[in-house]
Amino acid sequence: MRKQREQGEQGEQLVQGARGKHRKPKALWPHIRTAATLAMAGTAATTSVLTETGHAATRPTTEQVKSEVADLYRQAEQATQQYDGVTADAVHTRTELAALQDELARRTESLNRSRDQLGALAAARYRSDGIDPAMQLIVSSNPAQYLEKTGMLSRAHNAEAAELTSLATQQRAAQQLRDKAAADLAALSATQRALAADRRVIDDKLARARHLLDELTPSQAAGIASADGSVAHPLTVTDVHAPNARAAKAVAFAFKQLGKAYVWGATGPDAYDCSGLAQAAWAAAGVALPRTTYSQINAGIHVPESQLQPGDLVFFYSGISHVGIYIGDDEIIHAPRPGAPIRIASLSEMPFAGATRPA
Repeated sequence: MRKQREQGEQGEQLVQGARGKHRKPKALWPHIRTAATLAMAGTAATTSVLTETGHAATRPTTEQVKSEVADLYRQAEQATQQYDGVTADAVHTRTELAALQDELARRTESLNRSRDQLGALAAARYRSDGIDPAMQLIVSSNPAQYLEKTGMLSRAHNAEAAELTSLATQQRAAQQLRDKAAADLAALSATQRALAADRRVIDDKLARARHLLDELTPSQAAGIASADGSVAHPLTVTDVHAPNARAAKAVAFAFKQLGKAYVWGATGPDAYDCSGLAQAAWAAAGVALPRTTYSQINAGIHVPESQLQPGDLVFFYSGISHVGIYIGDDEIIHAPRPGAPIRIASLSEMPFAGATRPA
């Protein structure tokens, strides 16, 4: 759990380390749950086990513990997906801001050169302004050359003035973009701090879940562990017949990750969360997927459950907070939850919410 908190803090440091950034993000998912909301949910869960006076109530049944722990894990994963999405937006925003600042520096340098040139022209005009132009023409040893020089200066002045106006306009526009980006990044940072608070609440709830699990007898704990959705006789990679080469590469990658740890916000190579595993698997096949389940579900063709093929992304729960990689025979490879390794599970383990075919 320490690694999970450290990873969350690193994501927040990434955002706080940048200043300024890009477009205003889309409304951050209407189903984001605040720390207060999760805390209320935690209170409700606790009252199922404690009496109003705070004394220990009747020991909860195995099914009650299993249900409460599963609910805690779902809430944790939903908050993690939201947190990951904001973190990805922050990284994108910081990259855009760096490019914007580089462009602003180039424009400023060009503007300074134009100002120097205009200054030289102004000095030249000042030196000649003491004599009436008509008199300069009369006394000039080469009137034709004088007229040509005068015309060139006039044209140069007009060109430089136009350039100065253009560059000043561009600089104002760049400054406006930079100011807007700074405001957007500040909003992202505030949102990410709120999501980090959500995760701290979930940490407390998971600690409560661990306490409940620790109170179970060995046989009860074994019963919960055996009912985790794992498949008794799972497919092997040679059993899978993917519809195309890209899907085959994604599935093969997923098989190679079996047994690795689930870690919030992780994208490999040693640990993953559910969407991090899906993203990495398809990246191995040459397909770039967005970071979160909320975006991944729209990163391809939607397919019904009855038409699933190996490599398809399968999403679960009404909040689309979990994803697995379909491998055939009603089985998926997924990163389930904290404390559970990447494994093969039955498609029916969780409520189906949709499926997407990336390639």
